[in-house]
Amino acid sequence: MGLNLNDKKAVVAEVSAKVASAQTIVVAEYRGIQVGHLTQLRAKARAQGVYLRVLKNTLARKSVEGTQFASLADAMVGPLIYSISEDAVAAAKVIAEFAKGNDKLVIKAGNYAGKALDKDAVTALASIPSREVLIAQLLGVMLAPVSGFARGLAALAAKKGEGAAPAEEAAVEEAPAAA
Repeated sequence: MGLNLNDKKAVVAEVSAKVASAQTIVVAEYRGIQVGHLTQLRAKARAQGVYLRVLKNTLARKSVEGTQFASLADAMVGPLIYSISEDAVAAAKVIAEFAKGNDKLVIKAGNYAGKALDKDAVTALASIPSREVLIAQLLGVMLAPVSGFARGLAALAAKKGEGAAPAEEAAVEEAPAAA
């Protein structure tokens, strides 16, 4: 049973709201994938904060019309699943990782910040570490000089402490003999 006009308007409004705040959209053909596998894909997408939905292509075209993602309209042919995310790499990462284990999911196209992406570009985008990983790496680089300096001070203190220990032991040994 098809959607009536009000339902279609509601779907377009919902998807348009997601598209308005998105950085990346990835489109993949899902022909032949079992329902259980699609459920797993949806669960992974939900965990990554990715909006994943199977849409009628005409409704998807209306949703991206007039946005930076309008160039995707040409790729919207066939049974497609749309992956939309506010994170720059999350949508590509979810689809690309799932496509590695399931050859029936075929990446068709993508769009990142208004730039059209082909299958190889989507895969390359998916290989970029997530925002959290990049922040952790940056903090590690920023903390390296400070932690190196702290380790150097600790080693210097330990070295001075080793030199003072025999002098303290000699003073302790002389004290009982003097008494």
